[in-house]
Amino acid sequence: MATSRQCLAQLSRLCLSSPPPGTRFGPARLLSTTAACASRGSFVPKILSKKEKAGTVSKSQNPQKNKKKDAPQKKRKARTAYKTYDLKDAEMFSLCDAMRYIRAFEVGRSPTSVKYEMAIKLRSQKNGPVVRNRLRLPHPVRTDIRICVICPPDSKYAEQARAAGASLVGEEDIFEAVKDGRIEFDRCICQTDSLDKMNKAGLGRILGPRGLMPSTKLGTVVKDPAAVLKDMVGGAEYRERLGVVRMAIGQLGFTPEEMQRNVRAFIEAVKKDMAHLSDRINKELSEVVLSSTNAPGFPLNGEFISADSKITTRELSTS
Repeated sequence: MATSRQCLAQLSRLCLSSPPPGTRFGPARLLSTTAACASRGSFVPKILSKKEKAGTVSKSQNPQKNKKKDAPQKKRKARTAYKTYDLKDAEMFSLCDAMRYIRAFEVGRSPTSVKYEMAIKLRSQKNGPVVRNRLRLPHPVRTDIRICVICPPDSKYAEQARAAGASLVGEEDIFEAVKDGRIEFDRCICQTDSLDKMNKAGLGRILGPRGLMPSTKLGTVVKDPAAVLKDMVGGAEYRERLGVVRMAIGQLGFTPEEMQRNVRAFIEAVKKDMAHLSDRINKELSEVVLSSTNAPGFPLNGEFISADSKITTRELSTS
């Protein structure tokens, strides 16, 4: 029996030798020799097609792709400060121009029903303290605010509170109404003599989430409620939310001069509140926007009236 080496030698001789005349070199002879070699355990290389070659390459690359997909993605760092925009090329308006455009949006509405609103955007950290205070404007904005005064009903403080315009005055009647869900007031003041009774009544879990619970820190637990009541009727509270401080700054019937004094008082109050914060907290004014009940906002540039304005302050005044 011939060995595999002898078979390969015979095959190579057949390939190199020229066939005799009159004979054909057919593939059957080669195949039979190759099959004979394969039957004796010789190695026959396998010829791969293009699809099979592409399959082997893709399989070798797939694990790397899977590793990339399975690898943990890098998380984006969360913003620590509220987003602000560069106002260098933004269109800004003087106070009179902004009032003029806002009045155009409010045509046909009552001057006392529409209010100017000012929004002060701050450069502020998200997790820092917020600006919060109460301000009595030089020209108060009339509102139908309902104020409750918790004090002994037969005391002199109760009489003074009623004379100052309090909507509700008393102790037990107010406690029962709040527990029953009848909260018919927008602000609440407590006289110091009634503080213990109010705490025992457990009103904190009801009034606290609504922001109506009196506290010494907010200046709503006082000795003389009537004095605070007068400031509260003509004043308003403002609080920073999401880096913006908003407040009703006037009515549609206000003159530009009245609006200027109110705007200046509001901005100065916010600056003082920021200055009273800790030295580690850095807050800055970024943008001041004036809007109204039904009008869009107009960024202010700090000017009272523009140099090329074709209107006068008298034309913006409503009698």
